[in-house]
Amino acid sequence: MTVEAICKEIKERLEKIHIGRFRGMEKPLLLISNEYPGVWLEHVYDSVIYAEMDRTKLYLAENTINLFIDYQTKEGQLPCYVWNGDMRDLPPEELIGYSQIQECVSFPKLALMVYEMNRDASFLERIYASGVKWANWLAKNRMTTGRGLIEMFVGYDTGHDNSSRLTGLSCRGNYSVDGVLQNASVLPPDDEVAPILAVDMNSNYYATLTALAAMADELKLPCEADEWRARAAALKAKMLELLYNEEDAFFYDVDKNGHQRKYKSSTIFHPFLEGVLDPEKDAKIIKEIYDRHISNPEEFATPYPYPSMAINDPSCEGHDTFNCWGYYTQGLIALRTTMWMEKYGFAKAYEYLCRTWIEVWTRHWDKLKLGQELDPITGEPTDCSEWYSANMLFYLHAARTLYGIN
Repeated sequence: MTVEAICKEIKERLEKIHIGRFRGMEKPLLLISNEYPGVWLEHVYDSVIYAEMDRTKLYLAENTINLFIDYQTKEGQLPCYVWNGDMRDLPPEELIGYSQIQECVSFPKLALMVYEMNRDASFLERIYASGVKWANWLAKNRMTTGRGLIEMFVGYDTGHDNSSRLTGLSCRGNYSVDGVLQNASVLPPDDEVAPILAVDMNSNYYATLTALAAMADELKLPCEADEWRARAAALKAKMLELLYNEEDAFFYDVDKNGHQRKYKSSTIFHPFLEGVLDPEKDAKIIKEIYDRHISNPEEFATPYPYPSMAINDPSCEGHDTFNCWGYYTQGLIALRTTMWMEKYGFAKAYEYLCRTWIEVWTRHWDKLKLGQELDPITGEPTDCSEWYSANMLFYLHAARTLYGIN
């Protein structure tokens, strides 16, 4: 198969199978894959980048943003997923999840990206009101230890299934009592390490605060904009104080006892992804992190970049062989590089990623069509979630970047 032919098949697959109405939903949405029966908060970017590549798909991004706002609680909590009732035969109330955060990319930031495409004033007002409620819900329910940063309670908060960064958590998935999932505001009792100050969750929160500042500017609310920027600056200062290890040039999670958890996780990408690091003011930190870790072939610059854990991290030994954020290169990591690599001047490395991604998935086309993850050394995919939306979209994006295939 040629790259152009694969792109054509991806587009047909998206149109005919992945775009559709979930049972009980009025408007069409973008399905992740057959193995994932709906849409997760961490996958909202899928519909946004799809719209950026093809403006005729803007309605999907708008529908996805509005879907999560529609199911936002009056207290401000966003659902972590909305399942398709045609794929999970459950009561309607069980199709909407509130048991973990799993945001992964700031939802208000993505909503702002959609506004920048549609320029709909009523949409802006709606996403600002939603974003304010979400930011305040997180501050109330996930800043419980007085350290000024957002906390991880359970493993599924991060979306990093089976990662060694979750070691020691009493709930590496989510928290349930007698088989009943508990709300994400509930901390599992007697956990030895949680609440954990998580690098990725705080990067997300920083982007939420800065997105709210930008929305407030647009809405001509200067005092509110100043307040959001002040909160963002305070959060960044705390991240640098508590999470950044200057000697290692790495951002680490920190447990409830104040100890840095030294797993070299792909969370190192999130301060870039969410714009925490300023290209000018933080140039020294950016260079240190990039030179020592992101561009290091013994860590993240593998033959098939970028793994979910640095390959020289001892925790990679004995990693899970399926759906594992403790070793494999993930389609979601690849897709999210579109938000930060070129912006920080890493265009050459981004081009290399695009080339390897096109090469490896084209080579494996007859074995597994665009799955969730692959081995960062050999490029061998695991048998995990064929026709994965993040991979399909990044393949299209890479083909456009390299070959101009539209």
